[in-house]
Amino acid sequence: MNTPDPTAPAGTAAPADAAALADFWALVRTDHPALPAEPPEAWAFGATPEHADGLLALVLAGTKVATASSVWDYEDEDEPLPAVGDLSIILDGEGRPRAVLEVTVIDIVPFDQVTAEHARDEGEDDRTLAAWRRIHEKFWTEHSPRGFAPDMPVVCERFRVLAAPSADRG
Repeated sequence: MNTPDPTAPAGTAAPADAAALADFWALVRTDHPALPAEPPEAWAFGATPEHADGLLALVLAGTKVATASSVWDYEDEDEPLPAVGDLSIILDGEGRPRAVLEVTVIDIVPFDQVTAEHARDEGEDDRTLAAWRRIHEKFWTEHSPRGFAPDMPVVCERFRVLAAPSADRG
């Protein structure tokens, strides 16, 4: 998935610093005290620091309100699929925590059945389904252990920004 891996090849997003995550989560909890004491999983969008920063900018601008992941990647990493209500700390390309997202909708569909609405909500390129397919086929071909298939299962996830204190206060 999108979790940075300190053993990953050069060019991937930097891993988060534990102290920075703890400080960020404490700051978020000052505005949202009902959140759990333990911070959620932290990860960056994309596969490179530049990609992470570009997609994060779309999230912070309100353009990107959805993402997609390969079900195969979750299976290969033996991780649970995301669920409505899940929280995530989103990192920038240098591994700094920048926002907290909350999952609002999950749909699992074959790649070739992802909707134009979902493609638009991902906010990338010209926001068309054709662009979404081109971008994601390339991404999964290059970065997913099982690669790409037109009927591969895709987790289509909608989210909302719960907090972005570095953007709000920084």
